[in-house]
Amino acid sequence: MGDWYQIGITVGVGVAAGIALAGVLAGFRFGFAATVLGSVVVGVVAGVLVNGWLGAGGGVIGGVIGAVSAVTIVRGATRRGATSGGVALFLVGAALAVGLLALIPVVGYLEAIVLPFLAVRRARATPDKAAGLRSLAR
Repeated sequence: MGDWYQIGITVGVGVAAGIALAGVLAGFRFGFAATVLGSVVVGVVAGVLVNGWLGAGGGVIGGVIGAVSAVTIVRGATRRGATSGGVALFLVGAALAVGLLALIPVVGYLEAIVLPFLAVRRARATPDKAAGLRSLAR
């Protein structure tokens, strides 16, 4: 395996960090900035540990992609009534799966390509809140 495999790992770890931090921090006032900054830091550290400064670039790219995509999903979910704790729990679990899948060759790159498309698709399909029990109060 060459550098391409190790850079793919750091891209996937960056994406996973962005997803996890978005789940935990996106509900706060400066959540977007904190998510992007935190995922970039995790991506740089993972990149340097795995493949030196060459891998750090992949970690930064993956971190930014993961953070921006996941924040889009978190904001849409909370706007539709999801609790921030439930979203955080779900996204941290998803981030663990994404991080483990990044160990498979080429999958880290695929995660960085597919996640923004899924986030845009999800953001466009934003239904209004259901009336729920409010309709019975009339």
